Amino acid sequence: MARTSRTPVDAAATPAVRSPGRPKVPFDRIVATALQIVDDEGADALSMRVLAQRLDSGTATLYRHVSNRAELIAHVIDRVLGEIEYPPDDSGGRTWQEDCAAGAHAMFDALSRHKNVAPLLADHVPIGPNAMLHRERVLSRLLASGFTPELAAKTHATVARYVLGFAVQLRGDDASNAQESADLSAHFHYLDPESFPSTYAVADVLPIPLHDEFEFGLRMIISGVTDLYDGRDRHARGGKAVRSRKKPE
Repeated sequence: MARTSRTPVDAAATPAVRSPGRPKVPFDRIVATALQIVDDEGADALSMRVLAQRLDSGTATLYRHVSNRAELIAHVIDRVLGEIEYPPDDSGGRTWQEDCAAGAHAMFDALSRHKNVAPLLADHVPIGPNAMLHRERVLSRLLASGFTPELAAKTHATVARYVLGFAVQLRGDDASNAQESADLSAHFHYLDPESFPSTYAVADVLPIPLHDEFEFGLRMIISGVTDLYDGRDRHARGGKAVRSRKKPE
């Protein structure tokens, strides 16, 4: 049986068989993997190349979703802020002070689960969807409680930056933190009481655990805002404010 030879025309007419390209990577998986890298190795370890390798993909795939690393970081931050668990919208008799404290704790808890993300928030004001939702919920609660726009905005910003300041300090593991506390305690107890009488006098309570400092400072902030809030009432009425609002315990 004679073999049929293919002419150049026949070969050109036959489409070439292309190997399948790399599968598409869902954007949610891209952000989740980027967050995992930041959690495990720190933000400096996150690059488009490293992320592509972790996803078994190429950088070109990533650039279809984000323009650059900065945009990727913004999505990582917003994903963490999406983990903030809010109190129910219906206050159920809760005071604004209680809701303010609950919101601060919720934000602190979310950042505590992702200790390497907090420093990234210090560089940029987040404006992603979850960040905007968080801001809107807090401001809505304060405005509904009678805050002036200025006092509501300043209260939200102050509490958010306070939480961030403490979250940035959540570095290292429990064992290393415990050792550092023990070393500091020993240092304070061995101070010369004549040179540092006041510090020596409070050495038994130093260093104060970070979470205790956080709770104490948050109460001070909310107490101070309560005074400003009552002062707003006093100014509006031209008389002495009536303290009918429960302060945080």
